[in-house]
Amino acid sequence: MTRQINYGIIGCGMMGQEHLRNIALLEGARTHAIFEPDAGMAEIAGQIAPEALLVPSLDALLALPDLDCLLVASPNHCHVTQVLQIAETRPLPLLIEKPLFTDPADVEAMMALRDSYPAPIWVAMEYRYMPPIAAFLGQAKAVTGGIRMLTLREHRFPFLQKVGNWNRFNRNSGGTFVEKCCHFFDLMRLALGAEPVRVMASAAQSVNHLDERYKGEVPDILDNGYVIVDFDNGARAMLELCMFAEGATYQEEISAVGPAGKIEALVPGPSRFWPVHLGAPPVPKLIVSPRAPKGPVTTEIPVCRDLLDAGDHNGSTFYQHQAFLQLLRGERDRPDVSLLDGWMAVRMGHAAQRSAACGEPVLLEPV
Repeated sequence: MTRQINYGIIGCGMMGQEHLRNIALLEGARTHAIFEPDAGMAEIAGQIAPEALLVPSLDALLALPDLDCLLVASPNHCHVTQVLQIAETRPLPLLIEKPLFTDPADVEAMMALRDSYPAPIWVAMEYRYMPPIAAFLGQAKAVTGGIRMLTLREHRFPFLQKVGNWNRFNRNSGGTFVEKCCHFFDLMRLALGAEPVRVMASAAQSVNHLDERYKGEVPDILDNGYVIVDFDNGARAMLELCMFAEGATYQEEISAVGPAGKIEALVPGPSRFWPVHLGAPPVPKLIVSPRAPKGPVTTEIPVCRDLLDAGDHNGSTFYQHQAFLQLLRGERDRPDVSLLDGWMAVRMGHAAQRSAACGEPVLLEPV
């Protein structure tokens, strides 16, 4: 019989609600309690998970006896304070949403947890688990003969509105290349099996949020840019981001090329944003293009309708939770995404932010 896992949830905005819907689909797991300080978000969370306890504080959540793990899905700038409180009060296994932190000054405090925290900490990098991207990662080395060039393109919708509009400002989000793009920097390291040594970026806020004002302030988040990353194995990767391109058929397009061939993954955006008059939303695809003999092969990788309805990330949140539960039940010995992985993704994002601001490459020393 599968052991029941009780989640405690910290933060139930848009991403937290996606987690609630996906936990409800898991066998042998449930949301036991929720801490969400915003009344409107707490009401929605209660509708999604009506059997869960709604508690008034993080202290109250940590005092509940029946918790098996915690999920941190609060705004980015709250992560460090909350994780350190958890570490001091009740260090349960953690699944913490990206980015791990936003302020470079918090690196030492977060990395100290690698040695001191007595339970697993798993950083939530959902993009790894999107079925087309998982298939891409599983075949990339064999298809390419070893990746030499990796390109990740995201053409998508602008940042959505969040509670208190926290994601409109770099000081809260860490900046667009941290908040939005840490997923892609994580994928770069994972796909290449290498570490970044130089980051070069060109970016701007060209279209989005320029007519918005919050207490007299204009949002300062980037909405488009390029980032080129050189890696210590000689490979290079490029990110192209545009956040005013929601008219595109595919939101993510990832390609890897090596001496033997090319592989591509095409991933549509959230199905809820696809116009009804255009018919069924596009289906994810994997394209394998060997150099010899030539002959591209395209494979559709559909995602279950229930998983598409449960969130905006092509089923990846569900598959991530499945893997996290395996860790909690002793069926795997370590998190897929470690604290170091989470830090490196943020480190690359910070380097890209600095490079875009100063117009110069940023060198990264080995860890």
